[in-house]
Amino acid sequence: MSAVMTQWQEPRPGQRGPGEGIELSGRAAGQEQVLTPAALEFLADLHRRFEPARQARLAARRERQAFFDAGGLPGFRADTAAIRAGAWRVAPLPTALLDRRVEITGPVDPKMVINALNSGAKVYMADFEDSTAPTWANLIAGQRALAAAVAGTLEFAAPDTGKRYALKPFEDQAVLMVRPRGWHLDEKHLRIDGAPISGGLFDLGLFAFHNAAALAAKDRGPYFYLPKLQSMEEAQLWNDALEHIERELELEPGSIKVTVLIETLPAVFEMDEILHALRTRIAGLNCGRWDYVFSYLKTFRAHRDKILPERGQVTMTQPFLRAYSELLIQTCHKRGAHAMGGMAAQIPINGDEAANEAALAKVRADKLREVTAGHDGTWVAHPALIPLAMRIFDERMPTPHQQHVLREDVLIIAEDLIKPSFGTITRAGFEGNVEVCVRYLAAWLDGSGCVPIHWLMEDAATAEIARTQLWQWLHAPSLFLDDGTPVDFALLERALIGLPSKFADRAALPGGAKLDEAIAMLDELTHAPTLAEFLTLPAYERID
Repeated sequence: MSAVMTQWQEPRPGQRGPGEGIELSGRAAGQEQVLTPAALEFLADLHRRFEPARQARLAARRERQAFFDAGGLPGFRADTAAIRAGAWRVAPLPTALLDRRVEITGPVDPKMVINALNSGAKVYMADFEDSTAPTWANLIAGQRALAAAVAGTLEFAAPDTGKRYALKPFEDQAVLMVRPRGWHLDEKHLRIDGAPISGGLFDLGLFAFHNAAALAAKDRGPYFYLPKLQSMEEAQLWNDALEHIERELELEPGSIKVTVLIETLPAVFEMDEILHALRTRIAGLNCGRWDYVFSYLKTFRAHRDKILPERGQVTMTQPFLRAYSELLIQTCHKRGAHAMGGMAAQIPINGDEAANEAALAKVRADKLREVTAGHDGTWVAHPALIPLAMRIFDERMPTPHQQHVLREDVLIIAEDLIKPSFGTITRAGFEGNVEVCVRYLAAWLDGSGCVPIHWLMEDAATAEIARTQLWQWLHAPSLFLDDGTPVDFALLERALIGLPSKFADRAALPGGAKLDEAIAMLDELTHAPTLAEFLTLPAYERID
């Protein structure tokens, strides 16, 4: 690793010289435009101020998980009862975030950025997290693409067809929101004083450094989605960092607005507290339901009475998921924040009209459920779903949002949020988890974090559910498929051995060259005596 140095100046006593303690190991096209000496100093300052608190929060997560592993259950906090009982509300929402009825999400490559901003959705969440494999090349290309989009100069020419893509006029674009990585992820290519910087601070800080002033001038924030929070203290840490960024970049206090994904089981018990910690800048909470299922599995990894059925049976009609959604709506609307719905991951099934219509029927039912329950907006992964989702919300939500729907009929207690689900594990469900996890992981290791599998646009959340279910099923005593077959490592071995034969042409498979590595990784993770916290942590060590 080599230190990145700015022009040297005589430091004052006790002051670091420019570039001191900054080590940059990554090399990617155009990174000099993004990682300027001033930007690196800005990131180094963020790291030095907030890294101790980040590590304290991660240690608190480990302590909390140990409590759950010992048989403890999550619940509402006694020490914050006054916050839940108070009559406070969050700050008023900016005009650009009043109507968010349909949002599109996806990675940060130039073509996706252009198509998403031009898509007709109200918001585009540019994702450095679950739908981006954090290779150094991807991260730098994403930052460059977003900066060009903010400047209005982003263009893209498809290398295979030569087709050119350009942005619509600013007033016709979706509102840009950016999702950085969560607190648990490091950025190994940038080390400050010998330690890797937080991936989240790297993503958010770098984007804000280059684009905040331009976005503020357009009354567009900057705006962010914050992922994987588990407590009000983690929300407070983000608020402290954002306040510091506003001061350093001379932004109006509270001008950075955020939406928090409620995608961990511990966080659902602290939604009031999270809103309160971010009350000067929060715009809403989002039902990150796939990651929420993953978190339920991980939280209860040692609880044999909380084993979930196969992934396809864990839908929003399951009692614990319905309770989570309804409590989120009630909590947000009580506090003047938006309650955003979940993802529709379907993509068009070309050439099979009946299958395509069946898939769209599922989307219609899901979006109708959300708008009827009181959600203020929803997510889609593919532009083709925007008109369908928009039509459903337009018909049922003529106002910009539904904060007037207070859902005072909802009476949720802690037990409602942790009820076990009833269902089965079929052979197809077991083998499907194996296939989806291996295929996604192979693509991720090859640099792609957004992968079409069986006409669904999958990101890391699906792979996390799949491998966590496999681990939990295989380590549970006396578990059987619905046909009586024991769920054991012999069943896993047969599924893994048979998997490569399903793909006649590996070259046509996203990440096909990494298939054997992905199989070996899943085998190792499922045999491990302790469930790995995140699939992406060991996988990150394998990518550049």
